[in-house]
Amino acid sequence: MNKDLSRVIEIPEGTEVVINDKEVIVKGNGNELIKKFDKGKISLIVTDNKITISAKGATRRESKMIGTIWASINNMIKGVGENFVYTLEICNVHFPMNVKVEGDRVIIKSFIGETVNRIAKILPNVNVDIKGSQITISSCNIESAGQTAANLEKATKLTGRDRRIFQDGIFITEKPGRKI
Repeated sequence: MNKDLSRVIEIPEGTEVVINDKEVIVKGNGNELIKKFDKGKISLIVTDNKITISAKGATRRESKMIGTIWASINNMIKGVGENFVYTLEICNVHFPMNVKVEGDRVIIKSFIGETVNRIAKILPNVNVDIKGSQITISSCNIESAGQTAANLEKATKLTGRDRRIFQDGIFITEKPGRKI
């Protein structure tokens, strides 16, 4: 392949982007996101409210890395503007389940009649709000919000039982940008 590749990202007003060696810092709207990238031969340049991601003589690997870095920086810019929101639903058919937030974890009591509590970790800078059977997860970092939602879903995963009958659990019903 070995082509000269580049992608450009527009920086909206009120957002500040600083690039230090391997670290990208995005500030805006009272939020700050920091992420480190292993760039290799890829260069990141900020000029006139634009970020240019480029590589000279890029191979397939560098092409993929440019796409990944481009998507990550776009998500960081969107995140400092507004939060990413995940919506989950608590479904219990057999036994009533109690779900509550304690510090940096979610405690799930009486899942399918179990006496042992199940625990899901909440990542830093993520807000978890439980109202009735609806759980709302919001954060300016899409990766942290998504991982927290996945932790909740995984904590109530059933094995060794028929999913058609045992439909209890916590399930993601809405992700940023689409309804499931």
